[in-house]
Amino acid sequence: MEGSLAMRVLYHDKCFDGACSAALFTRFHRECIGGDGAYDYRGLLHKAGGMGNEIFGEGENAIVDFKYTTSPRLTWWFDHHLSAFASDDDRRHFETVGVASGRQFYDAEYTSCTTFIAHIAKTRFGFDTTGLEELLYWADIVDGAKYESAKAAVEMEAPAMKLTLVIENATGDLVPRMIPLLTAESLQQVLDRPFVQERVAPLLEQHWRALEVIRERSTVERGVITFDLTDVTMEAYSKFIPYYLFPNATYVVGLSKSSFRTKISVGTNPWFAQITPPVAESELINLAAICERFGGGGHARVGAISLGLDQEDEARRVAGVIAGELRAGNAQG
Repeated sequence: MEGSLAMRVLYHDKCFDGACSAALFTRFHRECIGGDGAYDYRGLLHKAGGMGNEIFGEGENAIVDFKYTTSPRLTWWFDHHLSAFASDDDRRHFETVGVASGRQFYDAEYTSCTTFIAHIAKTRFGFDTTGLEELLYWADIVDGAKYESAKAAVEMEAPAMKLTLVIENATGDLVPRMIPLLTAESLQQVLDRPFVQERVAPLLEQHWRALEVIRERSTVERGVITFDLTDVTMEAYSKFIPYYLFPNATYVVGLSKSSFRTKISVGTNPWFAQITPPVAESELINLAAICERFGGGGHARVGAISLGLDQEDEARRVAGVIAGELRAGNAQG
């Protein structure tokens, strides 16, 4: 820790794995590196134009579950996304400067960034992960979309699912208040905190309204669901709703608009092996590679592209191109 300056922890905002990654990093840093000062949490979102040095604090800075930056102000970095590097130059910088620092780590084989941080912290720094089993389990389930069914994902019975709903719709200082609790309490205890619980009922009501809107707006062609919500006020919605409504579709391409961006969301049905007719994993299309062509990124099975608020027409054009590619390449078709 640099003097009395706070460690700034920048995390993937509106993301369960992002919040869990920030929590796990904090506990690891405090216990193994000697961080006895304050921690300052700031969420990062993918926006058109990327990020600059203004995101960093005056002391040490950590980024978890988010893209790499070559800024010399970056101290710690952990990520697991296929699209972690915006350019080949950024990747080369990490492979030389980042790796040499001994504090910056990357591995796309990990389902969640939370479990990746836990592995590095345990094997390289002697961090004790005892008591964190529930957090690690659910970080993998949520970020890897490993729910047993679309019903389980959409009907949200588990505490982790309700916390995910709250986090994905959070504003203000809600997530920074939750982060220190995630490694100190059970997920049910965090959910039961009054400042969290008061948000659950309104968000569940909003969730079911969103399901009906998506049902009305969706079309399915050659195993690809498409919908456009750019004229609807909706900051976030469950990405599993389309598969809950149309369980035999393989892919989804959704358009939405928030207060700061126009977004194209692209996803693969996590239960692809159960659809009729079933699709083999080897036949699935790498969505991160498609999204990267348009300035976005993500994982092989889910990705997104962020455009400006005034770029609705361009977003519709790109979404149409992607949907066409998925229909053409869909083994179902």
